[in-house]
Amino acid sequence: MKTVLLKATMYYTKVPYSVVSLMYRGGLQTAPLYEKNSDTHNIERIGKMSRQIRTSAKAVVIQHGKLLAIKVNDGNEEWYILPGGGQDSEEVLSETVEREVREETGLEVRCEELLFVIEGVHGESFHRIDLVFLCDYLGETANAVLHRDTNQVGVEWLDLSGLNKLPLYPSKLRRPIMNFYQGKEYRKYLGNEEIGDPEYFE
Repeated sequence: MKTVLLKATMYYTKVPYSVVSLMYRGGLQTAPLYEKNSDTHNIERIGKMSRQIRTSAKAVVIQHGKLLAIKVNDGNEEWYILPGGGQDSEEVLSETVEREVREETGLEVRCEELLFVIEGVHGESFHRIDLVFLCDYLGETANAVLHRDTNQVGVEWLDLSGLNKLPLYPSKLRRPIMNFYQGKEYRKYLGNEEIGDPEYFE
């Protein structure tokens, strides 16, 4: 299961369309600089702050008790992710998620509200921040030209009643999505994606 999660994480990140650098144009305050005599802590801090940050927008699309998902197969294992991807420059997140769903699934959606925030802090070359939005299903895109990602083999509607038993990644999203659909309380900020899949065998 650890291997599957690592593969899913690599796929889920895709290519970084948007990078938040340490130094912004327009005069926003940058990271503090340290002199040659700085201590080890400060040197380590510089290293951490030099990692790029990638923001992406993901979609929760629900129809008739089912969740829209991208099916992925690397030739050995199969799993699911939410449709969505990296934010382009000068593109707001609502535009990002609507564009990505159209490109990956051929479906039109309308971004409604932010549901979850989940991060991928460790194990990657950049720090990933995924913003997961509830989207309304509008219908199929006329004359859609799909831009499927590597190893994407299809689109499926997953039964929400058993979502915690399905290999949807990040796995931390499964229970909160179910809780949202069932009208139960749920947390918006889910923290860091972690190795492990505690609910898979329930």
